[in-house]
Amino acid sequence: MKKEIFIHAKEVATELGISEAHAYKLVRVMNAELKRNGFIVISGRVSRAYFNEKVYGSKKGGDKYVSI
Repeated sequence: MKKEIFIHAKEVATELGISEAHAYKLVRVMNAELKRNGFIVISGRVSRAYFNEKVYGSKKGGDKYVSI
């Protein structure tokens, strides 16, 4: 099964082992960064590629940031 383009805050919480409240805060911070760079953002989720770069320091699978 192919992973979705966006990662939801609940999945961020599970992957990082943090509370959902803290995951939503991290998603808001990442979305604010993307918005400043001209991307359209969706509340409660963030581009999986951007999440991977911010957390792991790389773009897993060569995904690109998504602008819809």
